[in-house]
Amino acid sequence: MNDKQKKPQKLKARLPRGFVDRSAADIRAVNEMTAKIREVYEHYGFDPVETPLFEYTDALGKFLPDADRPNEGVFSLQDDDEQWMSLRYDLTAPLARHVAENFNEIQLPYRTYRAGYVFRNEKPGPGRFRQFMQFDADTVGAPGVQADAEMCMMMADTLEALGIKRGDYVIRVNNRKVIDGVMDSCGLGGDDNAGRRLGVLRAIDKLDKFGFDGVRLLLGEGRKDESGDFTKGAGLKAEQIDFIIGYLSNDEFYPSSALYAEGFGELSTIENLVRAAGYEEDRIKIDPSVIRGLEYYTGPVYEAELLFDVTNEKGEKVVFGSVGGGGRYDGLVSRFMGQPVPATGFSIGVSRLMTALKNLGKLGQAEVIEPVLVTVMDGDVESMGRYQRMTQELRKAGIRAEMYQGNWKKFGNQLKYADRRGCPVAIIQGGDERADGVVQIKDLIEGKRLSGEIEDNASWREARVAQETVAEGDFVAKVKEILAAQAEDRNRAG
Repeated sequence: MNDKQKKPQKLKARLPRGFVDRSAADIRAVNEMTAKIREVYEHYGFDPVETPLFEYTDALGKFLPDADRPNEGVFSLQDDDEQWMSLRYDLTAPLARHVAENFNEIQLPYRTYRAGYVFRNEKPGPGRFRQFMQFDADTVGAPGVQADAEMCMMMADTLEALGIKRGDYVIRVNNRKVIDGVMDSCGLGGDDNAGRRLGVLRAIDKLDKFGFDGVRLLLGEGRKDESGDFTKGAGLKAEQIDFIIGYLSNDEFYPSSALYAEGFGELSTIENLVRAAGYEEDRIKIDPSVIRGLEYYTGPVYEAELLFDVTNEKGEKVVFGSVGGGGRYDGLVSRFMGQPVPATGFSIGVSRLMTALKNLGKLGQAEVIEPVLVTVMDGDVESMGRYQRMTQELRKAGIRAEMYQGNWKKFGNQLKYADRRGCPVAIIQGGDERADGVVQIKDLIEGKRLSGEIEDNASWREARVAQETVAEGDFVAKVKEILAAQAEDRNRAG
């Protein structure tokens, strides 16, 4: 029998399903985008706040799936006091908890924004992730629909600040009171019809995709698509279907519902307010087909939609669609307070909007210059200190720089590293240069160009413009000069 211990198996590196690693380019693109969003919010007088990634599960709201286990739809764990905590599902429920917990210290109306990751314990798929970033803005303590109108205007201003021109987007506005009034008027009110109402809302939400004929089918028995797949409908009667289609087409539709009348009046007020502020229908539009899914919305709801075409994974031209939305949620803070606390806000899907901006060429265009590389010729402590001091001098001058940290004994590898890294300049000082008080500066961009143009060694020796020797005290100024020349070349190249 072999008593030798088994060799431990090598751990397999694997990314959890539904999660992604982010590259430097993506991180910079998000930072660029969120900085522009933040600037608009600040101009509107909103202030930042941050809530933790975890909340107690019961604080996350009634919109979570109704299931015995509290991690249905969310990622949950039990604390050492046996209380269930969950990663936040959105940024709105944590804000409601924050407001309720600090109600006596908060100045109402409370105008705040925050960006952060949210988590969904759902089946991942193409373009559907379990972790993604949202950027929210909310006003708590403002009961009038002028706060909702302001949110719509701020959404429009945000999209334009990001470079999306008028005609390429629209903010569509509806009211849950209007929708609920329609439901009541055609016999779909009450708890017994909750499932059918959900089917109706899903059907209405497909109006822009399938048109009136497709919605009519989804309100009835169902719809079969081109591939033969069948989607079961809401199962409404013919007169109920006609009633809802009449609402969607706005064909002299006047239901006898006080709730509908209240919601319709609020929409009229919002329309008057935004028009008075100069936001016409090409920017903010009242639209009866807008459906927002979360259960906590109680009044106006709005959605930011991008109208330009993009090519999907099948090579088809499709309208980009929604990149964010929100609405009034007067009951969410009240759950903690036992008193009415009005609130309204919206959320931008950062990853989806970033994809849209990349499609338009509005993001990721900022130039990122890779660091100047200070090479290492000698490995003694004194020399290492000198190279580090040179690196710091470059940084103090506002130049991105790094000192080579790999195996310094193979100098060729340092230049290979600089080439792969895309470094624009290399700084070289060996014993001879140090004795003479000079530094060699290698323009790596110009060197790469010349190496492609010059074929023989004689020509190369005559064209040593890519590497210069300067006094040690002048090397920072020379690096600045080379970087400026490289920038000018890039501008000329377009």
